[in-house]
Amino acid sequence: MPRLLGIAYILVAPVLMGVGVTALLTVNRFEAMAIAVTAVVAALVAIPIAWIVAKNITAAIGKGR
Repeated sequence: MPRLLGIAYILVAPVLMGVGVTALLTVNRFEAMAIAVTAVVAALVAIPIAWIVAKNITAAIGKGR
């Protein structure tokens, strides 16, 4: 599961970062600090989401065997 967790994180983290930065730019927040904080928060939030995704994929694969 750790390998699958890493793969899920690689996919989830950039998506959340992109959504966060796009939301900031939409509300005219162009400060570098705000963008950096948003990216770091998104990277941290992506960890439990990737874990849930990996757990669900592992469970789905296990049911198929």
